[in-house]
Amino acid sequence: CLTSQPAPEVIDAMLPYMKDKFFFPADFVLEASEIEEDINNFKSIIAKTINAQPNEIHFTTGGTSANNIAIKGYLSANYKKGNHIIVSVVDYPDLLANAAFFEKSGFDVTYLKVNEEGFIDLQQLENAITPKTILFMSTIANHTIGTIQPIKKIRRILNTAPQRIAIHIDACEAYARMPIDVNDLDIDLMSVSAHKIHGPKGIGFLYQRKGTKLAQVKHGITRLDIHETGGFSIAAMAGFAKAVELAFENLDENITKIKNLRDYLRDKIESEIPYTLLNGPRDQNRVSHNLNISFDYIEGEAIMMMLDLAKIYVDTGSACASKGLKPNYVQMAIGRTHEQSHGSLKFTLTRYHTKEEIDYTVEKLKEIVKELRRRSPLYDKEN
Repeated sequence: CLTSQPAPEVIDAMLPYMKDKFFFPADFVLEASEIEEDINNFKSIIAKTINAQPNEIHFTTGGTSANNIAIKGYLSANYKKGNHIIVSVVDYPDLLANAAFFEKSGFDVTYLKVNEEGFIDLQQLENAITPKTILFMSTIANHTIGTIQPIKKIRRILNTAPQRIAIHIDACEAYARMPIDVNDLDIDLMSVSAHKIHGPKGIGFLYQRKGTKLAQVKHGITRLDIHETGGFSIAAMAGFAKAVELAFENLDENITKIKNLRDYLRDKIESEIPYTLLNGPRDQNRVSHNLNISFDYIEGEAIMMMLDLAKIYVDTGSACASKGLKPNYVQMAIGRTHEQSHGSLKFTLTRYHTKEEIDYTVEKLKEIVKELRRRSPLYDKEN
């Protein structure tokens, strides 16, 4: 689904900052200095998970804010070095919206094509680099079909340019679902959102590599962070840090469990429901929690609403592009038809799910698909 339920431990971690520890760290009281220490500890917890330094972590009000601070901040600070951006046609809406904004502002933008599994065209990337290229943006784990982009290969290609080309990564679907080492990947900026990993809504972080210059894009009083000006929730920071601790306590074990559940769900759907199509990679190049399936002859929205009545929550297409009647842009970019796009469902798995829940889901799904196909004028009743 589009979000995850906050873990009980996360809610418990937030409560003290709502009831008693409600001061900003700049307040001239003893409790305020303790809160400043708490925030530094929260940053340390997160930094360790990506092999970063605590002072490279900036709390934001979410992944979208982190993306905007990173992209607008970097391009505004470095436009004299060049005005060329590279992004792909399947990237998250935040990245594409910012690319369009800067294109209208006079920047040149290259939109990379992808293959049928959603991987960007590396040859096109190599050909696109110019002396004016200063930023490459990517969604490391695709928000719709789960494709993991080969960031190390991408960095090697970018390094063939004489100038440093910064990499900004949207990792909101990848963080805590796959290992991410910012130094091994050699990325400069990265956004993450808490609510995707059983943390609270309204909080995220931006990783900013030391030495990577960002201009100020939000102006006002600095209470908690130089980039995210004004006041925002310290309770949410505490909840985020607790969610990170829980996710990374047994990261490999959690990833393996989620992958096994995902593959179990995929195999049951493919073996028990005819006329289905997997969207995205089948192997290890797919992020652990994502499964996207197209069901022929019927609408994904209809399946979703009927599953909702059974208290099974799924999504159709992209988290931020599925409310209209247009086909999903990621699906179309990988060569799916309008019908296949409209008939797709995205399932997301967590460490809290069980095989029994998957069995129940598939049983309900079989009933719903059978009934919707019975009503569909597209379905040959003799199939």
